[in-house]
Amino acid sequence: MSAACESIRSFSPERLEELMRELGQPKFRAKQVHEWLHLHNASSYDEMTNLPKALREQLSQRFPLQETKILQVRESQDSTKKYLLQLDDGLVVECVGILDGSGNKAQGSQHSFGETEDDQAVEAEDKGGRLTVCCSTQVGCAMKCSFCATGQQGLERNLTADEIVAQVVAVGKDFGMRVGNVVVMGQGEPFQNYDATIDAMRRMNSDAGLDIGARHITVSTSGLCEEIKRFAKEPEQFRLAISLHAAEQSTRNALMPRLSGQNLKKLRTALAYYVEEKGRRITLEYMLLNEHNDTDDDLQHLIAFCEGLNVHVNLLPFNAVDGIDYMPSDHRTVNKWRVALDNAGIPCSVRKSKGSDIAGACGQLKASRFE
Repeated sequence: MSAACESIRSFSPERLEELMRELGQPKFRAKQVHEWLHLHNASSYDEMTNLPKALREQLSQRFPLQETKILQVRESQDSTKKYLLQLDDGLVVECVGILDGSGNKAQGSQHSFGETEDDQAVEAEDKGGRLTVCCSTQVGCAMKCSFCATGQQGLERNLTADEIVAQVVAVGKDFGMRVGNVVVMGQGEPFQNYDATIDAMRRMNSDAGLDIGARHITVSTSGLCEEIKRFAKEPEQFRLAISLHAAEQSTRNALMPRLSGQNLKKLRTALAYYVEEKGRRITLEYMLLNEHNDTDDDLQHLIAFCEGLNVHVNLLPFNAVDGIDYMPSDHRTVNKWRVALDNAGIPCSVRKSKGSDIAGACGQLKASRFE
């Protein structure tokens, strides 16, 4: 993993004031720098035109701003955009911008999470249309999930908090609108890069940063149990989603081989701990794969796993990936599962993935140039 210098974007207003005193600058310069970094999302000190040139040069030398460039953009028929971004060291990563202008709660879309409390407030914001960013936390991924394009790539390195936030900023600028929702579900396992991911989410949430409500920021993990427990202790009301995809151990081991050491019993214990600590509902993501995890037995295992847990099940379609031979379950099976879960008293939605025609949907992201 590459080392990064201290990021000036992570400085609190008080820390910026200390820096200005150290540099012999008046206190108000700290407020100016903070506004350029967090309100105007400046990517270069040259943009900070109300700062003295000498100060801009000093800051540039001591705290160079990492540059994230949009190399390519692909737009879907449904207005979703997939971005290939080049990082400061030349590596590339993908993220996605999802526009929901339907006037309805995005139930079943790529950013639907079935929370209970505060849903009415979320829905009210959705009525004006909302831009969601699906951002990445790693270049590649070490989890090797058999249905995922990123898993085929392997892990190159973790992203810094700056690089995670920069994705959200870049998408918002390109769309020309405020980002209202963030799903940390792109490339990588966020909880293998825990500190940078939480730092980035806090900057997104901060009213001095991107000012996105905590309940509009969701992180998805494949199920790292100790990190789930750690996340339960975080004070913010961020949302949690779990990539489950099977509730029977041998099936999950086949689909998600790197999770075999995080068995389902341990995972369920961690989720129960989270619910007890936070008092919040968890989303379980379940990608239905024809003849792999969609049998009647698989359904009963899922119902048993959910029993006694405050969860919402989000049924996902499989999105085609080159070199992966899975097929999505048919509509009859999907509807059967939805009805059975509902009858069992388990809240459930069916995700309608956006951006699949540009390989921008769940499981399709990879760090390479678009064809």
